[in-house]
Amino acid sequence: MGNLTTHRISADLYDDNFSLIAIHSNLEDYAITYAINSACGLKLKRMKKDLCLDGHMSFSLFDWDDELNDVYWTLISNKCEVREETPSLGLFENNVTTRTDHLIKEKKEVDYFLKVDAENEDLYSQKIKFINKISKVITAYPLDTQNLKSKRNLIF
Repeated sequence: MGNLTTHRISADLYDDNFSLIAIHSNLEDYAITYAINSACGLKLKRMKKDLCLDGHMSFSLFDWDDELNDVYWTLISNKCEVREETPSLGLFENNVTTRTDHLIKEKKEVDYFLKVDAENEDLYSQKIKFINKISKVITAYPLDTQNLKSKRNLIF
């Protein structure tokens, strides 16, 4: 049997000991990943499975386990396009509309989150400086995870 993994969000007590960098950029997920890897010396790669919520929302995930520095990095898209089909009456084809859904609904302005599972504050602030130097990044800044209502969506 193949090595199949599913990312499920645990409703149990969860480890919220992570830092979060909010990134505003209109780059595609693969392009922002490449730019962050280049600017920060990371090796983020697309995960085999996206993060799926409610059966119809799918958010791209990139991760890298930096064993040398004992840091686990995860880049998560905050946006996903959801196609909705509404049946039409009569002879016309069904209407297909697209809407954007968000992983962290109260932070709709954020395009990506870089989740950092580590205690190293210096490393964290250094990476924020590097990300802000990427030409297509509008801004990147630390986000306080304590007050996020949808924080559980980031635990997987």
